Amino acid sequence: MPHGPTPPWHPDALAARLPALRRRAELTRATRAFWEARGCLEVETPCLVPAPGMEVHLHGFRSRFEPHLGRGEGRELWLRTSPELSIKRLLVAGTGSCFELARVWRNGEVSPRHAPEFTMLEIYLAGAGLDGLMDAVEAYLRAVLPPRVAHAGVETDLSLPFERVSVAEAFARLGMDVLASVDPASAAGDAAALASAARAAGLSAPEGLGWEDLFFHLMLEHVEPRLGRGRGSFLTHWPAPQAALARRDPADPRAALRFEVFAAGLELGNAFDELLDPEEQAARFHRDVAEREALYGPGWAVDDDFLAALRQGMPPTAGIAMGFDRLAMLAAGVPGIDAVRWLGGWPFVHA
Repeated sequence: MPHGPTPPWHPDALAARLPALRRRAELTRATRAFWEARGCLEVETPCLVPAPGMEVHLHGFRSRFEPHLGRGEGRELWLRTSPELSIKRLLVAGTGSCFELARVWRNGEVSPRHAPEFTMLEIYLAGAGLDGLMDAVEAYLRAVLPPRVAHAGVETDLSLPFERVSVAEAFARLGMDVLASVDPASAAGDAAALASAARAAGLSAPEGLGWEDLFFHLMLEHVEPRLGRGRGSFLTHWPAPQAALARRDPADPRAALRFEVFAAGLELGNAFDELLDPEEQAARFHRDVAEREALYGPGWAVDDDFLAALRQGMPPTAGIAMGFDRLAMLAAGVPGIDAVRWLGGWPFVHA
Protein backbone atom coordinates (compact mmCIF):
# COMPACT_ATOMS: atom_id res chain seq x y z
CA MET A 1 0.00 0.00 0.00
CA PRO A 2 1.26 3.53 -0.72
CA HIS A 3 1.97 5.80 2.20
CA GLY A 4 -0.51 8.58 2.96
CA PRO A 5 -4.27 8.60 2.25
CA THR A 6 -5.88 5.40 1.02
CA PRO A 7 -6.01 5.72 -2.79
CA PRO A 8 -9.52 5.81 -4.27
CA TRP A 9 -8.86 2.62 -6.28
CA HIS A 10 -8.32 0.54 -3.13
CA PRO A 11 -11.23 -1.89 -2.48
CA ASP A 12 -11.74 -0.49 1.04
CA ALA A 13 -11.96 3.06 -0.32
CA LEU A 14 -14.52 2.11 -2.96
CA ALA A 15 -16.55 0.07 -0.46
CA ALA A 16 -16.80 3.15 1.76
CA ARG A 17 -18.04 5.28 -1.16
CA LEU A 18 -20.29 2.71 -2.81
CA PRO A 19 -23.56 3.54 -0.96
CA ALA A 20 -23.19 7.20 -1.96
CA LEU A 21 -22.24 6.24 -5.51
CA ARG A 22 -25.33 4.06 -5.82
CA ARG A 23 -27.39 7.02 -4.62
CA ARG A 24 -25.72 9.17 -7.28
CA ALA A 25 -26.70 6.65 -9.94
CA GLU A 26 -30.32 6.80 -8.72
CA LEU A 27 -30.16 10.60 -8.89
CA THR A 28 -28.90 10.43 -12.48
CA ARG A 29 -31.80 8.19 -13.52
CA ALA A 30 -34.34 10.36 -11.68
CA THR A 31 -32.91 13.52 -13.25
CA ARG A 32 -33.26 12.17 -16.77
CA ALA A 33 -36.79 10.95 -16.07
CA PHE A 34 -37.86 14.28 -14.56
CA TRP A 35 -36.68 16.53 -17.39
CA GLU A 36 -37.68 14.14 -20.17
CA ALA A 37 -41.19 13.99 -18.71
CA ARG A 38 -41.30 17.78 -19.09
CA GLY A 39 -40.49 17.66 -22.76
CA CYS A 40 -36.73 18.29 -22.53
CA LEU A 41 -34.42 16.52 -24.98
CA GLU A 42 -31.12 15.22 -23.63
CA VAL A 43 -28.23 16.54 -25.74
CA GLU A 44 -24.47 16.04 -25.85
CA THR A 45 -22.08 18.82 -26.83
CA PRO A 46 -18.28 19.03 -27.41
CA CYS A 47 -15.81 19.04 -24.53
CA LEU A 48 -12.91 20.51 -26.55
CA VAL A 49 -13.83 23.97 -27.78
CA PRO A 50 -12.11 27.17 -29.02
CA ALA A 51 -13.64 29.21 -26.16
CA PRO A 52 -14.42 27.31 -22.92
CA GLY A 53 -16.72 30.00 -21.50
CA MET A 54 -16.68 33.76 -21.18
CA GLU A 55 -16.55 34.20 -17.39
CA VAL A 56 -13.73 36.55 -16.35
CA HIS A 57 -12.50 34.70 -13.28
CA LEU A 58 -12.67 31.08 -14.45
CA HIS A 59 -9.42 29.44 -15.54
CA GLY A 60 -9.44 26.83 -18.29
CA PHE A 61 -7.32 23.81 -19.20
CA ARG A 62 -5.47 24.44 -22.46
CA SER A 63 -4.98 21.74 -25.10
CA ARG A 64 -3.98 21.61 -28.76
CA PHE A 65 -5.19 19.74 -31.80
CA GLU A 66 -2.44 18.49 -34.14
CA PRO A 67 -3.68 17.05 -37.47
CA HIS A 68 -2.60 13.50 -38.27
CA LEU A 69 0.62 13.35 -40.31
CA GLY A 70 0.81 17.13 -40.37
CA ARG A 71 -2.19 17.50 -42.72
CA GLY A 72 -3.37 21.03 -42.09
CA GLU A 73 -2.64 23.45 -39.28
CA GLY A 74 -2.90 22.74 -35.59
CA ARG A 75 -5.31 24.62 -33.39
CA GLU A 76 -5.40 25.65 -29.74
CA LEU A 77 -8.44 24.30 -27.90
CA TRP A 78 -9.74 24.30 -24.34
CA LEU A 79 -11.67 21.92 -22.12
CA ARG A 80 -15.03 23.59 -21.60
CA THR A 81 -15.83 25.28 -18.30
CA SER A 82 -19.53 24.99 -19.21
CA PRO A 83 -21.60 23.58 -22.11
CA GLU A 84 -23.64 26.81 -22.20
CA LEU A 85 -22.37 28.32 -25.45
CA SER A 86 -22.68 25.00 -27.28
CA ILE A 87 -26.20 24.21 -26.04
CA LYS A 88 -27.36 27.67 -27.04
CA ARG A 89 -26.18 26.94 -30.59
CA LEU A 90 -28.54 23.95 -30.52
CA LEU A 91 -31.37 26.17 -29.31
CA VAL A 92 -30.72 28.40 -32.31
CA ALA A 93 -30.82 25.29 -34.52
CA GLY A 94 -34.23 24.33 -33.15
CA THR A 95 -33.86 21.65 -30.46
CA GLY A 96 -36.36 23.32 -28.16
CA SER A 97 -36.16 22.66 -24.40
CA CYS A 98 -33.18 20.47 -23.58
CA PHE A 99 -30.69 19.41 -20.92
CA GLU A 100 -27.19 17.97 -20.64
CA LEU A 101 -25.33 16.13 -17.91
CA ALA A 102 -22.00 17.62 -18.92
CA ARG A 103 -18.46 16.92 -17.79
CA VAL A 104 -16.69 20.28 -17.32
CA TRP A 105 -13.28 21.52 -16.18
CA ARG A 106 -12.19 24.55 -14.16
CA ASN A 107 -8.51 24.93 -13.38
CA GLY A 108 -7.45 25.50 -9.78
CA GLU A 109 -10.70 24.59 -8.01
CA VAL A 110 -10.17 22.05 -5.20
CA SER A 111 -12.22 21.91 -1.99
CA PRO A 112 -14.90 19.71 -0.39
CA ARG A 113 -17.38 21.50 -2.72
CA HIS A 114 -15.17 22.08 -5.78
CA ALA A 115 -13.13 19.93 -8.15
CA PRO A 116 -11.14 20.74 -11.30
CA GLU A 117 -13.32 18.20 -13.17
CA PHE A 118 -16.99 17.82 -12.28
CA THR A 119 -20.46 17.22 -13.66
CA MET A 120 -22.79 20.09 -14.50
CA LEU A 121 -26.49 19.72 -15.16
CA GLU A 122 -27.60 22.38 -17.65
CA ILE A 123 -31.30 22.82 -18.39
CA TYR A 124 -32.88 25.20 -20.93
CA LEU A 125 -36.65 25.76 -21.07
CA ALA A 126 -37.67 27.39 -24.34
CA GLY A 127 -40.36 30.01 -23.88
CA ALA A 128 -39.92 30.14 -20.10
CA GLY A 129 -38.97 33.11 -17.93
CA LEU A 130 -37.36 33.18 -14.50
CA ASP A 131 -40.59 32.41 -12.64
CA GLY A 132 -41.35 29.37 -14.79
CA LEU A 133 -37.79 28.10 -14.41
CA MET A 134 -37.88 28.59 -10.63
CA ASP A 135 -41.12 26.60 -10.49
CA ALA A 136 -39.50 23.77 -12.46
CA VAL A 137 -36.26 23.75 -10.44
CA GLU A 138 -38.15 23.73 -7.14
CA ALA A 139 -40.24 20.77 -8.35
CA TYR A 140 -37.10 18.98 -9.57
CA LEU A 141 -35.28 19.32 -6.25
CA ARG A 142 -38.35 18.16 -4.38
CA ALA A 143 -38.69 15.15 -6.71
CA VAL A 144 -35.10 13.85 -6.64
CA LEU A 145 -33.76 14.78 -3.17
CA PRO A 146 -34.81 13.62 0.29
CA PRO A 147 -37.50 15.76 2.00
CA ARG A 148 -34.83 17.12 4.35
CA VAL A 149 -31.25 17.79 3.25
CA ALA A 150 -28.27 18.97 5.29
CA HIS A 151 -24.71 20.15 4.83
CA ALA A 152 -22.21 21.40 7.43
CA GLY A 153 -24.89 21.61 10.11
CA VAL A 154 -27.38 23.56 7.95
CA GLU A 155 -30.72 21.86 7.20
CA THR A 156 -33.41 22.59 4.63
CA ASP A 157 -36.94 21.21 4.51
CA LEU A 158 -37.61 20.87 0.79
CA SER A 159 -41.32 20.28 1.39
CA LEU A 160 -41.67 23.96 2.31
CA PRO A 161 -42.17 26.56 -0.45
CA PHE A 162 -38.88 28.14 -1.47
CA GLU A 163 -38.42 31.81 -0.64
CA ARG A 164 -37.83 34.15 -3.58
CA VAL A 165 -35.85 37.20 -2.58
CA SER A 166 -34.14 39.72 -4.87
CA VAL A 167 -30.56 40.81 -4.28
CA ALA A 168 -31.90 44.31 -3.60
CA GLU A 169 -34.26 42.93 -0.94
CA ALA A 170 -31.49 40.83 0.63
CA PHE A 171 -29.25 43.90 0.93
CA ALA A 172 -32.15 46.04 2.19
CA ARG A 173 -32.37 43.64 5.14
CA LEU A 174 -28.82 44.77 5.93
CA GLY A 175 -29.79 48.43 5.66
CA MET A 176 -28.26 48.93 2.19
CA ASP A 177 -29.51 49.99 -1.24
CA VAL A 178 -27.11 47.98 -3.39
CA LEU A 179 -28.65 49.08 -6.72
CA ALA A 180 -27.92 52.71 -5.88
CA SER A 181 -24.29 51.90 -6.71
CA VAL A 182 -25.17 50.81 -10.28
CA ASP A 183 -25.39 53.19 -13.26
CA PRO A 184 -28.61 52.33 -15.14
CA ALA A 185 -27.20 53.54 -18.47
CA SER A 186 -23.80 51.80 -18.50
CA ALA A 187 -24.57 48.96 -16.04
CA ALA A 188 -21.26 49.83 -14.33
CA GLY A 189 -20.84 49.62 -10.59
CA ASP A 190 -19.50 52.47 -8.45
CA ALA A 191 -17.18 50.99 -5.82
CA ALA A 192 -17.02 54.18 -3.74
CA ALA A 193 -20.82 54.39 -3.56
CA LEU A 194 -21.09 50.72 -2.56
CA ALA A 195 -18.40 51.09 0.11
CA SER A 196 -20.10 54.19 1.51
CA ALA A 197 -23.45 52.39 1.71
CA ALA A 198 -21.86 49.41 3.43
CA ARG A 199 -20.13 51.52 6.06
CA ALA A 200 -23.32 53.52 6.68
CA ALA A 201 -25.02 50.17 7.41
CA GLY A 202 -22.25 49.24 9.86
CA LEU A 203 -20.64 46.65 7.57
CA SER A 204 -16.95 46.27 6.78
CA ALA A 205 -15.82 47.51 3.37
CA PRO A 206 -12.09 46.81 2.86
CA GLU A 207 -10.16 49.58 1.14
CA GLY A 208 -8.98 49.24 -2.44
CA LEU A 209 -11.61 46.81 -3.72
CA GLY A 210 -13.37 47.33 -7.02
CA TRP A 211 -17.16 47.16 -7.20
CA GLU A 212 -17.28 43.44 -8.09
CA ASP A 213 -14.84 42.33 -5.36
CA LEU A 214 -16.62 44.44 -2.75
CA PHE A 215 -20.03 43.14 -3.85
CA PHE A 216 -18.89 39.54 -3.44
CA HIS A 217 -17.24 40.34 -0.10
CA LEU A 218 -20.59 41.60 1.17
CA MET A 219 -22.45 38.69 -0.43
CA LEU A 220 -20.22 36.03 1.13
CA GLU A 221 -20.07 37.69 4.54
CA HIS A 222 -23.66 38.86 4.99
CA VAL A 223 -26.10 37.55 2.36
CA GLU A 224 -25.29 33.96 1.42
CA PRO A 225 -25.04 32.72 5.04
CA ARG A 226 -28.76 33.54 5.41
CA LEU A 227 -29.89 31.57 2.34
CA GLY A 228 -31.08 27.97 2.07
CA ARG A 229 -31.62 27.63 5.81
CA GLY A 230 -34.83 26.02 6.97
CA ARG A 231 -36.25 26.23 3.46
CA GLY A 232 -34.82 26.61 -0.01
CA SER A 233 -34.00 30.04 -1.42
CA PHE A 234 -33.94 31.69 -4.83
CA LEU A 235 -31.80 34.84 -4.87
CA THR A 236 -33.09 36.81 -7.86
CA HIS A 237 -32.55 40.00 -9.91
CA TRP A 238 -28.81 40.43 -9.60
CA PRO A 239 -27.12 43.82 -10.14
CA ALA A 240 -26.51 44.53 -13.82
CA PRO A 241 -22.68 44.33 -13.54
CA GLN A 242 -23.30 40.64 -12.72
CA ALA A 243 -25.62 40.03 -15.69
CA ALA A 244 -23.16 37.78 -17.62
CA LEU A 245 -25.40 36.17 -20.29
CA ALA A 246 -28.70 37.32 -18.73
CA ARG A 247 -31.13 39.98 -19.96
CA ARG A 248 -31.34 43.20 -18.03
CA ASP A 249 -34.61 43.78 -16.17
CA PRO A 250 -36.93 45.91 -18.34
CA ALA A 251 -38.51 47.28 -15.14
CA ASP A 252 -35.15 48.35 -13.67
CA PRO A 253 -32.03 48.36 -15.91
CA ARG A 254 -29.81 48.39 -12.82
CA ALA A 255 -30.73 44.71 -12.32
CA ALA A 256 -30.43 41.55 -14.45
CA LEU A 257 -32.86 38.66 -14.81
CA ARG A 258 -30.69 36.13 -13.03
CA PHE A 259 -31.12 33.89 -9.99
CA GLU A 260 -29.14 31.46 -7.85
CA VAL A 261 -30.75 28.62 -5.89
CA PHE A 262 -29.66 27.55 -2.40
CA ALA A 263 -30.45 24.59 -0.14
CA ALA A 264 -28.68 23.44 3.05
CA GLY A 265 -26.58 26.59 2.78
CA LEU A 266 -25.14 25.45 -0.56
CA GLU A 267 -25.39 27.29 -3.85
CA LEU A 268 -26.78 24.65 -6.21
CA GLY A 269 -27.29 26.53 -9.45
CA ASN A 270 -27.07 29.77 -11.42
CA ALA A 271 -29.80 30.77 -13.88
CA PHE A 272 -30.48 33.39 -16.54
CA ASP A 273 -33.40 34.68 -18.53
CA GLU A 274 -31.12 34.41 -21.54
CA LEU A 275 -29.85 37.49 -23.36
CA LEU A 276 -30.95 37.40 -27.01
CA ASP A 277 -29.42 40.66 -28.26
CA PRO A 278 -26.22 39.73 -30.15
CA GLU A 279 -24.77 43.25 -30.12
CA GLU A 280 -25.17 43.67 -26.37
CA GLN A 281 -23.72 40.18 -25.86
CA ALA A 282 -20.76 41.02 -28.13
CA ALA A 283 -20.03 44.19 -26.15
CA ARG A 284 -20.09 42.20 -22.89
CA PHE A 285 -17.83 39.49 -24.33
CA HIS A 286 -15.23 42.00 -25.54
CA ARG A 287 -15.30 43.75 -22.17
CA ASP A 288 -14.88 40.41 -20.37
CA VAL A 289 -11.95 39.32 -22.55
CA ALA A 290 -10.17 42.64 -21.96
CA GLU A 291 -10.70 42.36 -18.19
CA ARG A 292 -9.53 38.73 -18.11
CA GLU A 293 -6.36 39.55 -20.05
CA ALA A 294 -5.64 42.54 -17.80
CA LEU A 295 -5.97 40.35 -14.70
CA TYR A 296 -4.53 37.03 -15.83
CA GLY A 297 -2.76 37.48 -19.17
CA PRO A 298 -3.63 36.07 -22.61
CA GLY A 299 -6.29 33.37 -22.77
CA TRP A 300 -9.04 32.73 -25.29
CA ALA A 301 -10.72 35.17 -27.62
CA VAL A 302 -14.37 36.16 -28.00
CA ASP A 303 -16.48 33.28 -29.35
CA ASP A 304 -17.46 34.90 -32.65
CA ASP A 305 -19.17 31.75 -33.89
CA PHE A 306 -21.54 31.87 -30.91
CA LEU A 307 -22.33 35.51 -31.69
CA ALA A 308 -23.06 34.50 -35.30
CA ALA A 309 -25.48 31.88 -33.99
CA LEU A 310 -27.13 34.46 -31.74
CA ARG A 311 -27.58 36.75 -34.75
CA GLN A 312 -29.38 33.89 -36.48
CA GLY A 313 -31.88 34.10 -33.64
CA MET A 314 -32.35 32.19 -30.38
CA PRO A 315 -35.89 31.71 -29.01
CA PRO A 316 -36.76 33.26 -25.64
CA THR A 317 -35.33 30.82 -23.11
CA ALA A 318 -34.49 30.54 -19.42
CA GLY A 319 -31.60 28.29 -18.46
CA ILE A 320 -29.82 27.05 -15.36
CA ALA A 321 -26.47 25.39 -14.62
CA MET A 322 -26.53 23.15 -11.54
CA GLY A 323 -23.62 21.47 -9.79
CA PHE A 324 -24.61 17.81 -10.09
CA ASP A 325 -21.95 16.62 -7.63
CA ARG A 326 -23.41 18.95 -4.99
CA LEU A 327 -26.88 17.56 -5.67
CA ALA A 328 -25.44 14.06 -5.22
CA MET A 329 -23.85 15.13 -1.91
CA LEU A 330 -27.25 16.22 -0.61
CA ALA A 331 -28.97 13.12 -1.98
CA ALA A 332 -26.46 10.81 -0.30
CA GLY A 333 -26.02 12.86 2.87
CA VAL A 334 -22.23 13.06 2.60
CA PRO A 335 -20.04 16.05 3.54
CA GLY A 336 -17.93 16.41 0.38
CA ILE A 337 -18.03 15.72 -3.33
CA ASP A 338 -15.20 13.15 -3.29
CA ALA A 339 -17.62 10.70 -1.67
CA VAL A 340 -19.88 10.85 -4.76
CA ARG A 341 -17.14 10.58 -7.38
CA TRP A 342 -16.18 7.12 -8.61
CA LEU A 343 -12.46 7.73 -8.21
CA GLY A 344 -12.75 10.25 -5.41
CA GLY A 345 -10.19 13.02 -5.60
CA TRP A 346 -7.90 11.25 -8.06
CA PRO A 347 -5.46 12.50 -9.34
CA PHE A 348 -5.35 15.13 -6.59
CA VAL A 349 -5.68 12.77 -3.60
CA HIS A 350 -1.92 12.75 -3.01
CA ALA A 351 -1.36 16.40 -3.98
